[in-house]
Amino acid sequence: MSVAIAVLAVLAGLALLAFGGEALVRGAVSLARFLQVRPAVIGLTVVAMGTSAPELAVSLLAAAGGKGDLAVANVVGSNIFNIAVIVGLTAVFVPITVHLSAVRLEWPVMVAISAAGLLLAQDGRISRLEGGGLLLTLALFIVYMIRVARSEVRPPDAEQIASTVDARTVRPARHQLGVDLGIVLLGIVLLVAGADLLMHGAVTIAELAGLSHRVIGLTIVAAGTGMPELATSLVAARRGQADIALANVLGSNIFNVAGVLGLVSLVTPQIVHPETIRMDLWWMVGYAVALFPIIRTGMRVSRLEGAALLVTYGVYVGLLLR
Repeated sequence: MSVAIAVLAVLAGLALLAFGGEALVRGAVSLARFLQVRPAVIGLTVVAMGTSAPELAVSLLAAAGGKGDLAVANVVGSNIFNIAVIVGLTAVFVPITVHLSAVRLEWPVMVAISAAGLLLAQDGRISRLEGGGLLLTLALFIVYMIRVARSEVRPPDAEQIASTVDARTVRPARHQLGVDLGIVLLGIVLLVAGADLLMHGAVTIAELAGLSHRVIGLTIVAAGTGMPELATSLVAARRGQADIALANVLGSNIFNVAGVLGLVSLVTPQIVHPETIRMDLWWMVGYAVALFPIIRTGMRVSRLEGAALLVTYGVYVGLLLR
């Protein structure tokens, strides 16, 4: 595969992942509404987890193809990208004022899950048992968020979440259930096809450029799978719902480690690259902890703080490529 074809494969893969992820989220949201699930529950669980569908598809295919470095790096790189770039750029675009109580509740869980990923990787391997433990943690988190959505989300927050859910609901005139299931299936097919194209194109670029699977997973693949969420966050910020974007980032980061890494490790035990243990996982945990001042002081992500996140991401990428 030539460089030009590899680049086209990456771009086509990213496009399919974007369309597939959006189709999956819209189909799943519409299906949940058909089943009369509360909008607040949908917003805090289905939407947040659905945004991680591209990461799940890429990591599963990478692990199945024996490219464990890429599978783990995609998870770690996506979590770094979500906070540093998505939150950073959104705040530069429109400062994020945190209203949602869910944001304050999800942040400590994200830090704990990120730290757990770091600790589990210290022996250089994430076993099936550890992967199962991560998935169990995710299940408990989902139960927790359903409880939060039912009893602890304030009415103004519930209305804001409901408006976001409405925007991602498919509304066919009839045959709702069949249409919803068809859209979910279409999303899955597009995700698998997109993940396959992206992975093969990215691996070819990495080999031709002399980069490791780890570096390509932390940069091109992670950034690519995060682009749809970045676009969604910027649109939400423009509509005055930037804190919804922040909540989605937190939920996505939790799902990436507990769900994506957990499932991948359950399917195939993952060998973690020494540099990922030495550097990348620490950056992931560091970004998670860095949100603490935002949550505790001022309840706001300013343009200056957003710019600082973007600058530190540039430093991180520079360290990777040196």
